[in-house]
Amino acid sequence: MSLGGIEAGGTHWTCAVGDGGAELTRVESFATTTPGETIGRAIDFFAAVPDLEALGVGSFGPVEVSRDSPRWGTITTTPKPGWADTDVAGPLAAGLGVPIALDTDVNAAAVGEWRHGAARGLGTFCYVTVGTGIGGGVFANGRPVHGLLHPELGHMRIPHDRDRDPFPGSCPFHGDCLEGLASGPAIEARWGRPGEELTDPAVWELEAEYLALGLMNVVLVLAAERIVLGGGVSGAPGLLPRVRARLRDLLAGYIDHPALESPGIDAYLVPPALGPRSGVVGAIEMASRGRGGR
Repeated sequence: MSLGGIEAGGTHWTCAVGDGGAELTRVESFATTTPGETIGRAIDFFAAVPDLEALGVGSFGPVEVSRDSPRWGTITTTPKPGWADTDVAGPLAAGLGVPIALDTDVNAAAVGEWRHGAARGLGTFCYVTVGTGIGGGVFANGRPVHGLLHPELGHMRIPHDRDRDPFPGSCPFHGDCLEGLASGPAIEARWGRPGEELTDPAVWELEAEYLALGLMNVVLVLAAERIVLGGGVSGAPGLLPRVRARLRDLLAGYIDHPALESPGIDAYLVPPALGPRSGVVGAIEMASRGRGGR
């Protein structure tokens, strides 16, 4: 038996095959180009797996995740050029003839960390990714949260001191929401170079400020037992300790719990134990749980 997983990101898609555990038997990543070309490459990858039983997809979004909707599996109002109103699940199901389980890319990563990584044994936690965009996969009572759509943590509004940071924000919908101020593209637009080329402490102090403001809302609204912070930007040297320290300061002792004080916060706000594999491992876990029907 083989199970497939796709982490369908806005920059890259990663396709992998496994048996439901954390180990992968085959992996391929490629750039996210046009919908037809990208989905076609994924179909070609899995068509070569002779015993594929089911496929899990964690997609960038917003994406319709309700099975009751006629638009299930469709990326909706994404700012990514050419991808708005793209049906992802339909072509994959038609091309491969196997059951499809679909959720957001961050919920898939949360599933991976919950099953095999930094959130094992927890009922309520949040996986937050900071990269091309900012998103959050929310688990409550041991299940991913869905409602009207799915949580969009990257688009929460946070305080923006325009004297300190006159950058207007990069989000085409909201300007200076969390994603518009702290995503990878926002960093590059503000400073004129991508984050991996920036070493000035002021860059990362400002980034830590914005991330800590957003994560403070996660703590207060969701009462998360742990926050897993992933994505390419979050791996910048020294950023995670800065975010922990600023989050602790912003909470100001209001939440009286040792997990949010030093040194407990080091085990509360953590990187993903699965590293960049969280999403695709979680997608395979979704395939394992959802293979009973399309």
